[in-house]
Amino acid sequence: MKDKLLKLLKSKEDERASLVKRSGETEDIKELRSINAALDAINSEIDELRGMVAALDEAEKKNEEAQGEQRSADPVGETTVVATYGVGSGEVRAAEQSDPCGTLEYRTAFMDYVKTGKIAPALKPGLEARDHAMTTAADVSAIIPTTILNEIISKVQVYGQVFKRVRKLSIKGGVNVPILSLKPTATWIGESPTSNKQNIQVNSNVSFSYYGLECKVSASLLADTVTLSIFESTVVDLVVEAMVKAIDLGVIKGNGEGKMLGITVDPRVPAGQVVSLSPSEFDAWDEWKKKVFAKMPLSYKGGAVFLMASGTFEGYIDGMVDANGQPVGRINYGIANGPQERFGGKEVIQVEDDIIPPYDDAEVGDVVAIYCNLGNYAFNSNMQMTMFRYFDHDTNEWVNKAIMIADGKLIDPHGVIVVKKGA
Repeated sequence: MKDKLLKLLKSKEDERASLVKRSGETEDIKELRSINAALDAINSEIDELRGMVAALDEAEKKNEEAQGEQRSADPVGETTVVATYGVGSGEVRAAEQSDPCGTLEYRTAFMDYVKTGKIAPALKPGLEARDHAMTTAADVSAIIPTTILNEIISKVQVYGQVFKRVRKLSIKGGVNVPILSLKPTATWIGESPTSNKQNIQVNSNVSFSYYGLECKVSASLLADTVTLSIFESTVVDLVVEAMVKAIDLGVIKGNGEGKMLGITVDPRVPAGQVVSLSPSEFDAWDEWKKKVFAKMPLSYKGGAVFLMASGTFEGYIDGMVDANGQPVGRINYGIANGPQERFGGKEVIQVEDDIIPPYDDAEVGDVVAIYCNLGNYAFNSNMQMTMFRYFDHDTNEWVNKAIMIADGKLIDPHGVIVVKKGA
């Protein structure tokens, strides 16, 4: 591995020297700009390759000191520590060799596969892991490296305002799981468990299916990336943006056919907890108290939040006052940690208009707000993603498709109030 890196480094340095020579000879401004751009890219590659070589040398030195014997110059194989690089940063960190999909060799081979379609022997650990993954897609070619996957999961939880609040599970699909195992109750010894009896009878079990969430990325968007760190950060940004939107949309309004079952579509939500507010009622605090806040069972109010479009909150909720002129919708709660939208003391999460439409744009009967504790919604996935490369004959270009197997549904629908636009 080290010999390959040194040869590649020598080649890049020779290429840089040739470009420097050309830049001193050319008199064409356009050509000079092109040469300078190429030099910037090559300098970045050279810096990263030198860092890799230095990291391998350091790992080799540490192993020699720890075991008191001479090691080979190639640390990949018997050594237990290799150098890997954080996504989007130049810092070096140690990674355990026990993760075959997180090694530098695997990540480099994966980048080559995504850009060219070449399946190198280094991808073997990913191919073996794919065979045991929760997927039946035989044409999926490689598991996404652990470094990229961890960064994707981290960013999804940060950017997905809805997703980061739902409960994450990793349960085998097709198995009926008792609700009590997901939402346990406590009783005194010797006392008959009667709490939530009705809810348990109605929703005694929940099961999850195997649905594929895919994100297609044009190969042309990645073809020009020249360094591993830039490639990985680009993949993360492209995949996160698409999947965050799809997951948030699924949690709210997924129809359950080949995808998650959304809160507003779940038929188990009691009819008495689906309310309609006419235009005259929607901006009246008394109507919200009677038809929305009072409908929520007390045991579910802890942690409950509102979800609505920005236009709904800013056009109707923010500035709403009670009979005494006191504001009930405001953004000055929690000012010590920054402004935070509140309505009746509950946090308001603003979502995109395609997830929940603003009240003014909604048709009669459309959902315009949700009042619930998102912890009662479960997202089930092993959070393992695979990448498949294929040729799209409609656009005449290669496409990389990331696939994650997941499902989601409400664990307990009794803690949800769905607000619709009335006539």
